[in-house]
Amino acid sequence: MELVVKYYKRKYSGGVSMNKIVLLGRLIRDPELRELENGDKSFTKFIIAVDRNFKSADGTRKADLIPVTVWGKKAEVICKYMKKGSYISLSGRLRTGSYEDRDGNKKYLAEVVAEDFKFVGGRRTEENNMDHATGE
Repeated sequence: MELVVKYYKRKYSGGVSMNKIVLLGRLIRDPELRELENGDKSFTKFIIAVDRNFKSADGTRKADLIPVTVWGKKAEVICKYMKKGSYISLSGRLRTGSYEDRDGNKKYLAEVVAEDFKFVGGRRTEENNMDHATGE
């Protein structure tokens, strides 16, 4: 028994973990390409709306708004081909942090750093976008 416990502690303590997020949702606005101040790396930040798997008490389906960051060439591709309302499937890792605001209150942040993505569905036409915007 002691041998099994030693093996378990050596094998599973302090080195085995996983931080993997997989999402499918719609962009809530057009992504914009940005660069670091020194100009050596490009990135984009956007928010996707991910529908929940259940309806609320009033019968509507709510969505979670999830911030996403993408770096490098992948960010350039997303900015070139994705627009507000586009479906995207992505996977990556959850990054968390905290800071103090002007009043000294601690604020917490969470975002997905996307490492891989796929475009889902066809491109929406401008006419189709207008239909969804007006509800007609």
